[in-house]
Formats: sequence, C-alpha cells, structure tokens
Amino acid sequence: MVDAALVLGFTLAGVALGTASGLVPGLHANNFALLLAATAGAVPGPPAAVAAAMLAAGVVHTFLDAVPALALGVPDASMVATALPGHRLVVAGRGREAVRLSALGSGLAVAGALALAVPVTRAMVAVYPTLRAHLSLVLGAVVAVLVATERTWPARVAGVGAFLAAGALGAATLDLSPSAPLAAGGVLTPLFAGLFGAPVLVEAIGGRGVPRQADPRVRLDRPAVVRTGLAGTLGGAGVGYLPGVSAAVAAVVVLTAMPGDDPPPEARATGPFASDGRGDAGDGDGDGDGSGSTATQLDAARRYVVATSGVNTANTVFALFALVALGTPRTGVLVAVERSGEVVLPVALAAVVVAAACGFALVL
Repeated sequence: MVDAALVLGFTLAGVALGTASGLVPGLHANNFALLLAATAGAVPGPPAAVAAAMLAAGVVHTFLDAVPALALGVPDASMVATALPGHRLVVAGRGREAVRLSALGSGLAVAGALALAVPVTRAMVAVYPTLRAHLSLVLGAVVAVLVATERTWPARVAGVGAFLAAGALGAATLDLSPSAPLAAGGVLTPLFAGLFGAPVLVEAIGGRGVPRQADPRVRLDRPAVVRTGLAGTLGGAGVGYLPGVSAAVAAVVVLTAMPGDDPPPEARATGPFASDGRGDAGDGDGDGDGSGSTATQLDAARRYVVATSGVNTANTVFALFALVALGTPRTGVLVAVERSGEVVLPVALAAVVVAAACGFALVL
C-alpha cells in the first residue's frame, strides 16, 4: 500500500518541476523527460510515487508552457499576417486572454479525458491490432488531411516537402547509436533540442517584445470554449494512441472537422491572414482594428489555442491509459514512467487530478 502523504509530496515535487520546465523558454516536455528516464531508477522512493511525480510534472508543463510560447518571438505588427495563432492574439493585445484560454482548454481536456478514458481505451484495445497492421495507411490519411487543409497549391507542395524532409531526418538518424552522457539520451537528445528547443529561442531573437495587453476577459462565448475544449480532448485521444500524431496536428484535424471552426490559416502557413500582408494589431484594448474579418480571424486563433492546449493535456491522460492497456508509452514522460516501475493506475490518476488543479490555479 502506497502512503498517501508520500505520494502527495512526490506529486507536489512534480508540480514544482513541471512549473519550472513549463516556464523556461525552449525547454520542451520531451527534453526533461529524457533526464527523468535516465535518473528514474536512482530516485529514492516507491516506484508509484516516483511515477506520480513524473506525471504531475508532465501535466503541469502542459498548462504553463503557453506562457513563454506566447511571450517569446512576438512579431512586429507589420508581420502579424504570418504570426502563429497565439502570437496573433498577443499582437492584438489579447495575450492575457490567450493564456486563460489555454488554461481553460487544458482544464476541460483533463475533465473530458478522465470521463472518456475507460470507454475509449476499451475501444482502442479492440481495434488496435487492426490499426497497428495498417498504421502506415492511417498516418498517410492524417498527412493527406493536413495537406488538404492548405488553401493554395504552393502551400500544399511545401507541406509535402516538409513531411518528406521530416521522414528523411528520422530515417537517417533514429537507427544511430552515438555515445551520450546519459543512457536515455543518445540521438534523441540532439533531435529534441534541435526540433523543439532551439527554434523557440531562435525565433525569440527576432521578437519585438510584448505590446501593452488588455484585460484577461475571455471573448469567446462559453459554448464555443466548451465545444472546442472537448474536441481537443478527442484529438488528445488520437495523439495518445497513435504514434506520429502531435498536438498541433490533432488540433488542425479536429478544428477542420468542426462546422464553422476552421483552424486559423497561419497555423497552416497560408490563407486569408496572408492575403494582403497588412497587420491588424490593436492598441491593447480590443480585437485589432475592430473589423468583422479581424474579429473572425481572432476567434479562429482563440479556438486554435483552446484546442491545442486541450490536445496537449488530454494526451497525457490517454497516453497513461495506453501504457497500462497496451504497454506502449506514447510520450517522453510516459517512457520515464514506464522505466520507473509498475504503474499503479489509481495513484497515477490522483496525481494527474492534483497536478491539473495546481496547473489551472497557477495559470489563472
């Protein structure tokens, strides 16, 4: 029997670790998960408590990583047409709202994932052998959907090129076994640092700083927030069970499937945002220039922030169930959890709930 106080202590330690990793620019959850995986066996304490700390760190990270993501690399107003959805809100003076939307998306995702995890897992256990046997076709269909969301042929060609380049990188590197200071590192450490860490910091160099921000009041109506958050939860299920599908990919897919909730075109690197090259940055008090098209564009960015955060957080819950039911860790954190020893599901779920409550409170 695991001591509840000990588990709570480890969980709160994980909350502190996730807070630090979430707020440090350029530090992706997969980066510190490698360190956790390398040191899991040396941490004193019951394996269930160590796993609780790792899960708590991963959950809190998904709540707080929106803060540096929104604050770094904010473009000049004249470049807002090519900005990321979150940065577009920051330039329009709605950055504090974007952080709150991210927290709402993550909070809704935890609640939705906990409610859906058991039935979804049962369904996935039944169909997983078929999915596994035809995984290349499934992932090919996902790629086709992503390419189809691009609105111009040059953008579609660029998307296919990016996909082929990523595949070539994996084929060239994943079978290598270079020596590394940590046994869990190897080729993954430089790959994660180069793909997830360095781009954020490089982009931040060209940022012009954060403009004056308005109040954090959420301007997306409540039904839209709930609907998008729950859609992100379903996307998180896909990420949790299917290899090769990221949170951003799942967010684009689920928003494309929702009537009237197309993902913001800058999330696809093309579309109406890039149609005239003009910025629409506001004065920090509202939604840009107040035009109807600008308001619609910012609403699309809001939905994208909610959906992406929801997918990212729900992924942790579904990946936990995938590890227990299928024995397949789908995230770096779950790899570390697997190496820490046997997973005690009730303890792990309690850690997720506590960490989600802490993450929500820290952001708001």
